[in-house]
Amino acid sequence: MEYRRLGASGLMVPALSFGAGTFGGRGELFGAWGSTDEAEARRLVDICLEAGVTMFDTADVYSGGASEEVLGAAVKGRRDQVIISTKAGLPMGDGPADAGTSRARLITAVDQALRRLGTDYIDLFQLHAFDAGTPVQEVLSTLDDLVRAGKLRYTGVSNFSGWQLMKSLADADAHGHQRYAAHQVYYSLVGRDYEWELMPLALDQGVGAVVWSPLGWGRLTGRIRRGRPLPADSRLHATADYGPPVADELLFRVVDTLDAIARETGRTVPQIAINWLLRRPTVSSVIIGARNEEQLRQNLGAVGWELTEDQVARLDAASGTTAPYPYFPYERQEGFARLNPHPLRRVGVPQG
Repeated sequence: MEYRRLGASGLMVPALSFGAGTFGGRGELFGAWGSTDEAEARRLVDICLEAGVTMFDTADVYSGGASEEVLGAAVKGRRDQVIISTKAGLPMGDGPADAGTSRARLITAVDQALRRLGTDYIDLFQLHAFDAGTPVQEVLSTLDDLVRAGKLRYTGVSNFSGWQLMKSLADADAHGHQRYAAHQVYYSLVGRDYEWELMPLALDQGVGAVVWSPLGWGRLTGRIRRGRPLPADSRLHATADYGPPVADELLFRVVDTLDAIARETGRTVPQIAINWLLRRPTVSSVIIGARNEEQLRQNLGAVGWELTEDQVARLDAASGTTAPYPYFPYERQEGFARLNPHPLRRVGVPQG
């Protein structure tokens, strides 16, 4: 397993990390994801550690806290071997104090997460969403206090826009707060919006991308093909409306290319889709999920080999879409691109 720095921080993380969203299985959304119990979770953690996957990601909102509980039980007795990443900020109830990232809410959320996880510290704590009702400085100063108290080691965010993340980083610099090391983002061959603004920002500011849903919300599993109905047991029947939308033509164009490269390489469609992501600038770790041992072992096969430049270029071309304003002039007009080349071009990676 390759290990990479998490952005500009000193924390080394595996190129692949494990997402525990399938642990617990409570509620309509997370029940459709999976219902891994403690015994199954312990086995999946065993396999991950054998492969060098040492970071495990969860959140308080996953199955109403059950995911954290199951993960905590699965890593019991080997806490020093793992990196625990969790998130808070989304609603955990209907009350006014049950959501957001105010000082009171963060202190409570961290203490509750520590209890569910059965640990006295969290390696990486991320805000699950931007809270527009709480001043940025209140958030950052509270996180600093929690770091100084030894409850958190590194902090990050998830699902922030460019201005929200940059405002937070600027405030951290102005007041001497700890900077966010990570941004947990959606990024896949059928969802490349991250590249337009958040990737340039991350490259400039030293923020590592921790990628969620690298298979496009379950669409790049190899089971969805042009001209065929959605498999009867696909979780998309229950979860599609919760996740990022994908146009059918884009999906099938990408799947056709993945199928062709799968025949050339002997690799699976998910392995190719994940391997493509591992080459992208700013990506520190890609979160893989699995409902069972077979899925996990297949996803672990995404590392230890490389796509050819030609194969990458074909995937780039198949997955490329027109950027929205104000980004498209920098792709289409030489004068704009000359003044501000996209980071993918600066590091020699085709944009597609």
